[in-house]
Amino acid sequence: MRTDPFKPPLYNSRIIDTYIRLIKKKYSYVNIGDLLRSAKMEPYEVADQGHWFNQEQVDLFYERLVKVTGNEQIAREAGRFAAAPDSIGVMRQYVLGLGSPAKAYELIGKTTQNFTRSSKYECRRLASNKVEIIVTPETGICEKSFQCENRIGFLEAIASVFNNKLLHVEHPECLFRDGSACRYIISWEKTPSIYWKKIRNYGALLLLALSATTFFLNGWIALFAVVPTFVSFILLACLVAASLEKKELKTGIENLRESTDKLLEQINLNYTNALLTNEVGQAISKQTDVDSILRNVFVVLQKRLDYDRGMILLADTEKTRLVFTAGFGYSVEQENLLQKTSFHLDRPESKGIFVISFREQKPFLINDFDDIKTNLSSHSLTFAKMLGAQSFIVCPIVCDGESVGILAVDNVVTKKPLIQSNMSLLMGTATVIGISIRNAMLNETREHQFSSTLQVLAASIDARDNLTAGHAEKVTKYALGICQELGLSKDYTEMIRVASLLHDYGKIGIADAILKKEGRLTVEEYTQVKSHAEKTREILEQINFEGIYLQVPEVAGSHHEKIDGSGYPRGLRGSEIPFGAKIIAVADFFEAITAKRHYRGPMPLSQAIRLLEERSGAHFEKKVVKAFIQYLEKDTQLLEELNAQKQVREPRYRRVPCRTSVSFRVNGRTVSGTSTDISLKGMYVAVDDEFEEGSPIELTFTLPNNCSVTIQAKGRVAWVNNGRERSKPLFPIGVGVEFLDIVQRDDVLSSFVGEQATYASAAF
Repeated sequence: MRTDPFKPPLYNSRIIDTYIRLIKKKYSYVNIGDLLRSAKMEPYEVADQGHWFNQEQVDLFYERLVKVTGNEQIAREAGRFAAAPDSIGVMRQYVLGLGSPAKAYELIGKTTQNFTRSSKYECRRLASNKVEIIVTPETGICEKSFQCENRIGFLEAIASVFNNKLLHVEHPECLFRDGSACRYIISWEKTPSIYWKKIRNYGALLLLALSATTFFLNGWIALFAVVPTFVSFILLACLVAASLEKKELKTGIENLRESTDKLLEQINLNYTNALLTNEVGQAISKQTDVDSILRNVFVVLQKRLDYDRGMILLADTEKTRLVFTAGFGYSVEQENLLQKTSFHLDRPESKGIFVISFREQKPFLINDFDDIKTNLSSHSLTFAKMLGAQSFIVCPIVCDGESVGILAVDNVVTKKPLIQSNMSLLMGTATVIGISIRNAMLNETREHQFSSTLQVLAASIDARDNLTAGHAEKVTKYALGICQELGLSKDYTEMIRVASLLHDYGKIGIADAILKKEGRLTVEEYTQVKSHAEKTREILEQINFEGIYLQVPEVAGSHHEKIDGSGYPRGLRGSEIPFGAKIIAVADFFEAITAKRHYRGPMPLSQAIRLLEERSGAHFEKKVVKAFIQYLEKDTQLLEELNAQKQVREPRYRRVPCRTSVSFRVNGRTVSGTSTDISLKGMYVAVDDEFEEGSPIELTFTLPNNCSVTIQAKGRVAWVNNGRERSKPLFPIGVGVEFLDIVQRDDVLSSFVGEQATYASAAF
């Protein structure tokens, strides 16, 4: 992070960390994230002990903290907390390591260099239990009065670390009272060992003086009479002083050990909390819907936290009610009660603990339900009694400053008391849950918008013709049924859903005159209709499909490909065809042949299924066809709808487009032409020669899908369409031929006509 030369880094992150620890301990309702953001700080900066903040950031932090806590003395409180047992911070550990308050105060100048660069600290010992500390700001630094209060709090706390009773802290000179520096005089109560040491020392001097006087006046005899008594007294004083000093040292060691044990406990707790946060994060990171998020969160909470029960209530869309969404540890009867119960958010008189926590974004720790029952409504009291609640924690689930619900846990079996650290941990967990829920809601909104857009795009194509309206939705329904039978993943099924809705979008480039044509299509028209598959792929490739939707253009554009390679637009075969396209191909084919069109009626269900089975393996993937038939058999309502469709008798001989070279002999001469369409009873051939109706004719030709087989037929000229007699102006000049006898491979012709008739229908 680049340092602003006009805003030098002055205060180590450990100072802010002390405030954060105090907030978590006593002001857990404060949103630490918002607090840090208001001060232009980041959580990772506070966690980094090598990071330093400037004066502006610290000022903003304090101003916001006073505003949200309402405590104008919180700076002094934080100073005391820095060395308090509950803080278990680096400052307390450092101070304890110095052994005595006098030593701690004497080294304060060196100590504070690790925490602040804004001022210079100097210490002068005035007595064994009294020191003077002078704090002088560095040149150009402008501290605030709250920082003076913070210093006083910390200076007060140092003596208390060693269990020394604080006597007095004087502040005779202050920067913020027109002083040139902040001067503090700190005194504390002397320990008993110091008094006994003085008695020992003065006694030794007295003994020495008394011994000299006695010897001078009375000689050796008097000396031997007096000295043992005084020596015994001095030895007693030494023993008492040593005993008291040892006791004080032992107390100091115990304090250090206790602090170390608490530090280890805190490390273990932090580790457990880190595991919890990590597991909650992992559990919800891949979930995109609220139900999955809450289900996975409760699995982790049950594993990592020692609570008998837990539940989450979320606000409804209108923010008028809190509704039970997920929970664990409740009996069937209790869960039924939760499902039927909601808490009003739109009533000002509502004063239930859940509603208050939601509105004020404050957590509550209740260890005895009787303490609050007088403040609750009859509705809340009845609800609590039916659940058997006695002690519980309620935490608001907040994201971006807005409440989305509440998290509540309690113990009814273990009766384990709930403590502040439990609530602090749940508050952190609730924040993670809130962010995940908000992201899931936003994602659901985007998915809904995306889905709506797809529906509109699909409907815009179907709406061009009332007979094809709903085609995309029906194909999608069939395709999803196939996915369900095949057990495909949720993500892949979603991709199929989108591709199915848009599989015919390329028809936007096909003229209405062709799409709505009631008669048979010409070869050119049929070619245009087939181009919609490639157009679909090209159009969809212009959309930025990502993630699970990446395959949509390829799948949607390949739904007319066939296993044997006879499909279009690229003639893919077998494994070259995307599996999703194979699914849509079956769904699209079935919907097309069982629906009414301008040029034909719906095919009977039994015939449609038989046709699918006949084409299975050649045109369609076998397991896809099997899955689709299984899906149809399970959906009795769909079967009834399909069977109830009004069946329209199909023409006995359907003409289908067929462009192929034809050689024929008529009246002793050989002529060549090109066919335009064909049926089992005849074909139309475009040819410039003139013929008379009724003339016998012998034909030789191959079919477009099977050039290796030559078909020979005998027939007659049924009608003529030439310059003198254009009976059908839309047809090119030529003749209509009636087959009288197909000499070879009539089975090939029958298969071709049936297939093309079916796919001409499915092409729409």
